[in-house]
Amino acid sequence: MNVLLVDDEPLELEQLEFLIHRQFPNWTLHLALDAAEALSINEKFSIHLALLDIHLPGISGLQLGEKFKNNNANLDIIIVTAYQNFDYAKQSIRLGVIDYITKPIIEKELIDVLQKYKGDSNIISYSRIIQDTLDIIHETFSDKLHLADIAAKVHTNPTYLSRRFHEEVGVSFSGYIMQYRIEMSQKYLTEHPHWCISQISERSGFNSQHYFSTVFRKMTGMTPKEYRGEG
Repeated sequence: MNVLLVDDEPLELEQLEFLIHRQFPNWTLHLALDAAEALSINEKFSIHLALLDIHLPGISGLQLGEKFKNNNANLDIIIVTAYQNFDYAKQSIRLGVIDYITKPIIEKELIDVLQKYKGDSNIISYSRIIQDTLDIIHETFSDKLHLADIAAKVHTNPTYLSRRFHEEVGVSFSGYIMQYRIEMSQKYLTEHPHWCISQISERSGFNSQHYFSTVFRKMTGMTPKEYRGEG
């Protein structure tokens, strides 16, 4: 599930990312410090849930939420605020905001609000062995990954894991890793404009920038620079 976190305070954004990732490691978290960055991410990714700070530079979280809703009526919005304001409440009802989280953020309250999404119909349920495999891939995708090594970690043999993975996920083990690495590289290209292509290539698990660019173009139809808007 793609989750967008928007806050103009970097430390609070990092704290929110840390708390959510610890409880929901399979969610893909996208971070934005302002509305322009958030709108750009929303155009490039299918966002399921957005946590929006009420006060952003030049635009309120509610105004940003309204822009999101105009493009994606199914997107759920949670407002993060340090203020209790009746006007905000009225606007939130009109927008269909599903919940509030107040600052300073208390971890238990945050998790209680997000817990309902664990059973979201958009999230596919896998067998334990495949879920464990996916967890390992998501946590170590930037490293060299070998089927035999991961099979040993989930206590099975490579042949069985390969077959079971393809049956449940619908793509081969190596194909999934490649897809996930490209998805993460897209995230990095969008959220870290100052990272050079070689940095993104390495952080995404590719040992060659040329190979990364070739695979990226094959899977997205454009080069990494074009995707970033520099081409």
